[in-house]
Amino acid sequence: MTASIDTSTDDVPVTNSLDQAAGNARDPRFPVISMVTNLGTIRVQLDLEKAPITGKNFLWYAGNGHYNQTIFHQIVPGYMALGGGYTEKFEEKPTQFWIRNEAFNGLKNRKGTIAMARRPDQADSSTCQFFFNLADNPHLDHASRKNAAEYGYCVFGRVIEGMEILEKLNHLSVRDQGDFPSVPTPAIVIERVGT
Repeated sequence: MTASIDTSTDDVPVTNSLDQAAGNARDPRFPVISMVTNLGTIRVQLDLEKAPITGKNFLWYAGNGHYNQTIFHQIVPGYMALGGGYTEKFEEKPTQFWIRNEAFNGLKNRKGTIAMARRPDQADSSTCQFFFNLADNPHLDHASRKNAAEYGYCVFGRVIEGMEILEKLNHLSVRDQGDFPSVPTPAIVIERVGT
């Protein structure tokens, strides 16, 4: 089953404490990973201080080679690029258990951040799929714990090199392919993810 993100546009104030982590690439709380794609390499600084469960979950999948040869299976220009769960043949990769949603951590869905995808009706349903915010998306931020719609999507890192790759993703042609809306053409492959 594909994860998705809510597209509502409620306004939420934007602040981002990831800015405080700049320059801490050697700090174990802020590891840097490289995501090698067929468009180039994106370097992402994770925030294990604010999103320890989410960050360690991502590193576990990366360390087990899960992301190798997966694709960005949905790109909505001016919004987000979703990937990490499917092969180029649209075969879903197996996942582990759902993790707790740490969207309450204060990190905001700003342009250039990475966040976890989840089922719209289940706040704590993230596994492996993630998305890059291609714009500021305050309506995806945590607003309350009352229900899944307001719980938000957990940001757990930000791009520190390779924003030009995100800009390329933002300008790709997309098409609907059955159960997969907004599939980029040509396919954008994540060749490998590592530290």
